[in-house]
Amino acid sequence: MTTTTIAAISSSDSSNAFTFPPSHSYPPFWTLQPTLSTRAAQFRKWAALILAYCRHQRLFSLTLTDALQTPLFHNSTLHKRLTLGEAREVIDWMCSKGGDGRAEWIGAGEGRSKERAWIWWRSVEEWGEGIREWVEATGQKNTVLTLYELTEGESTVDQDFHGLDSEVLQRALAVLVKRGKAQVFGSADEQGVKFF
Repeated sequence: MTTTTIAAISSSDSSNAFTFPPSHSYPPFWTLQPTLSTRAAQFRKWAALILAYCRHQRLFSLTLTDALQTPLFHNSTLHKRLTLGEAREVIDWMCSKGGDGRAEWIGAGEGRSKERAWIWWRSVEEWGEGIREWVEATGQKNTVLTLYELTEGESTVDQDFHGLDSEVLQRALAVLVKRGKAQVFGSADEQGVKFF
């Protein structure tokens, strides 16, 4: 399964255009503020914007170098944009307790740069709970479903988890397994899940 990319979004039709909040058109929004309390408020606005944008576009992760070229981080009308360093600061804040852990760097660690991040417009636990609720609502408890059926099947087209990134799905199912609500089995290419 492929994940929606930033490039695909920039060419999407205008009928599904994201509506930016008024702060996106306010020049000081684009300059990280030096006063800590003001910067925290600014980071909260950036986080809300990123979460809303990613949810609207059904993005589960952002590659910052690509995202910097989109309207999310570049306001062409104002001729303003965040730098890569500033975007990293915003995502770092989203990863922190102050940002409610609504982002998580992918593959970042010792000696590795922060280039790509999960954006948790729904937490892993929320994804798991949404899937579990759908299984219960559709009477599929104790039925084996393939992971493909869950994220790409016709019966899930109207669900938020339709098209869910496979790694996010695996993590959400792991939460359900840990809680005794599901069992995942099979090989990597042909996994199934049974819900209890």
